[in-house]
Amino acid sequence: MAIKNSNLQRWLTGIVLAVVLLLVIFLGPLELFAAAIMLIIIIGMWEYNSIVFGPGFLKEKTEGLLLAVLIPVTVLFGNEQWLTALLAFAVMAVFIVFLWKISETSFDMSSVNKVLFGMLYIPLLTSHFIMLRKLDSGIAWVMLVLVIGIVGDTVALYVGKFFGKRKLIALVSPGKTVEGTVGLIFGGTLAACLFGYFLFPQVCVYHFLFLGFAGSIIGQLGDLCESVIKRNYGKKDASSLLPGHGGLMDRMDSLIFLGPFVYYYRIFVIG
Repeated sequence: MAIKNSNLQRWLTGIVLAVVLLLVIFLGPLELFAAAIMLIIIIGMWEYNSIVFGPGFLKEKTEGLLLAVLIPVTVLFGNEQWLTALLAFAVMAVFIVFLWKISETSFDMSSVNKVLFGMLYIPLLTSHFIMLRKLDSGIAWVMLVLVIGIVGDTVALYVGKFFGKRKLIALVSPGKTVEGTVGLIFGGTLAACLFGYFLFPQVCVYHFLFLGFAGSIIGQLGDLCESVIKRNYGKKDASSLLPGHGGLMDRMDSLIFLGPFVYYYRIFVIG
């Protein structure tokens, strides 16, 4: 019964999130979409701060949350030079603020590393969804990322449940299996090809074959990387925000890597 309830919670939460997200993507303007991405980044940064810092560290957590606002705003209204400038000054500012905490006897700069890594990992990578949305046919490119990630993840869940025997990396993610990963790659690749065939008839379907295949692998690696962060700090879930899913980072983990991959493939390869 507990398993059934867990699956029901997972599906209900997923359906609600999907409906809200689709409404924002298809019916809202770019600014509303960017605001939704910013909210996701802020929540993700809050979860990240809770995982890596624990109690205290108010200055560091505030820095992370401030960057979670500034980076997507710069991506929305600025350009590549503005974003580069922001990141450069953010690195300097984080170090300067750290100097205030140094005592006369000792110091530990690991907090600086945590802030700067968090800045790159969550606000910067996730803001690529805003970059995708700003492209020609941006809505369709955003949807492609979601289709690859969500379809692949769903196929992996049930293939792993019914056929999974060999653990992928048990120490990092005990629930993931080799069989589930194969299902993920197959499901994501097929979904990408079908999506590209009907939504982008002017683009060769081989591009979507590669996007689906490589994107599924990159998304799985993103999932594993997020698991590494949690396991390193003894956490099973990023938070308990989403019933049946864990935290928002637990749902965004593969998409955080997949979004930039699709964006730069579109920019540099498809053109």
